[in-house]
Amino acid sequence: METKTGAGSPTASSSEAERACHDVLLAMPGRLPDRLLWRLRDWLSSGAHVALRTALPRALLRHRVGITEDERARLRTVVLAWAGPARLVDAVLHVDAAPDTGVTFAGAGGPGWDDTDLVLRALAPVAGGVTAVRRAWRTTSGAPARVVLVAADGSTRGGEAALAGAVQRALRARGESDPCVEVLGPSAAPTAYHRAALASAEVLWRADAGRTTPPPVGDRTGELVGHG
Repeated sequence: METKTGAGSPTASSSEAERACHDVLLAMPGRLPDRLLWRLRDWLSSGAHVALRTALPRALLRHRVGITEDERARLRTVVLAWAGPARLVDAVLHVDAAPDTGVTFAGAGGPGWDDTDLVLRALAPVAGGVTAVRRAWRTTSGAPARVVLVAADGSTRGGEAALAGAVQRALRARGESDPCVEVLGPSAAPTAYHRAALASAEVLWRADAGRTTPPPVGDRTGELVGHG
């Protein structure tokens, strides 16, 4: 169902706006700071639309993140559906194509399984709509950062945004201050960041793999697969 704002031009429904917002945020790892990105995703999963309608475009402006025309169209859907100011969308910088973030990930020699991996493995079968959970270690700067990649089939209650929020909260409970969670639904277009992460990721759980025994905590071996 369409809603109307301001001059009466039709805008997307709230559910469509949530989908668009998830897609915009999915394009932002490596472009926005982890701390800001997880917080925006947490607000989205909690339905904090009033905060997001200005916080998201302002975050892009503050960090001078340019967006493509496709990303701008999605951002406009978000802001207008939640009665935010269109001028903020227009003010965000433009880029012809999403930039190469230069992010790198560890290969098979990276840190092995730990207790948090086992928690994610236990969470996956009961989360609903999850088909696989993978974990990569980002090594671009400082200590390695855990990046969790969740493949979803689109049936999760509340959508991919709710699933991302749930996994983030599980990681926060494990002591990760800035959880990096990427939920890729059936229609998602993985970015260069996601492709690099998936190329080095280790499978923690997969729906079609049956019951398997994870390697001992600290073991550096495991199944390395791509997405799909």
